[in-house]
Amino acid sequence: MPTQTELGSALRAWRASVAPADVGLPAGVRRRVPGLRREEVALLADISFDYLVQLEQGRAANPSPQVLRALAEVLRLNAVDREVLYRLAGLVPPPSGLVPSAIPAGVQRMIDRMSDTPVAVFTASWDAVQWNPLWGELFGSPAVPGSGAGSDGHAPNMVRGHFAAEPPAGASGVERDTAHTDAFERMMVSDLRRAADRYPDDRAVTELIDALRASPRFDELWASYETLPLAGSHKTVVHPELGAITLDCDILTIEHADLHVVMNWAVPGTRDAQRLDALRERAGAAPR
Repeated sequence: MPTQTELGSALRAWRASVAPADVGLPAGVRRRVPGLRREEVALLADISFDYLVQLEQGRAANPSPQVLRALAEVLRLNAVDREVLYRLAGLVPPPSGLVPSAIPAGVQRMIDRMSDTPVAVFTASWDAVQWNPLWGELFGSPAVPGSGAGSDGHAPNMVRGHFAAEPPAGASGVERDTAHTDAFERMMVSDLRRAADRYPDDRAVTELIDALRASPRFDELWASYETLPLAGSHKTVVHPELGAITLDCDILTIEHADLHVVMNWAVPGTRDAQRLDALRERAGAAPR
């Protein structure tokens, strides 16, 4: 069966990518292939060597969830690879606990180099976990327009800020035309549903959705069960001092950390770009 063959190929590839030192084993001097030996994986996962051989060769079918859990741990699979492992074995991945919010070092370095761009990092459920000074200058405090952070105890959340909360005094507002508003709302509700499906045990996500369903528009979209990919958007930020700044927005998804990096751009040579340059000077970022 193709699924069994793909499972075996994936197991061999993952085994080859794990160094002995990664799992507390000595490297040794007679290793002729990279990564872990089959007998090492079998021992660490507490399964028989013969069974692992059968899995890798496609001669064994239907590994149990317990075996897959042990293999995922030994092979040090990230969240995305873990889902692939379960699906190749014909099983639904189990819940993954809480929505992650940690920013990997490589992602942090990338964000640090983008000081001249309004950029913020959001979790899978759209809580803001970090934003640079230029984003703060653009949107004010809190970091997400209308999030209500600080007044109701919630972290700044992009979806809550759009559907449920009133913008705090002194913060920027966001305006979109009808078509862009519709596309943005449908995209965000669809992505929040994906987060709820991946993290069914995260109580904060459940509470967020329950609260948002008081919004008729959110409730309507939630009941549609629509699945849409994340995409860029177009909006006008109404800054309390500089006025309207029209921007394009792009979203970069960091799959292995399940984070969204949101970036905003102005068309070069426009009044919007000039106003964004003025905010860069205030934020201490070099002009583009």
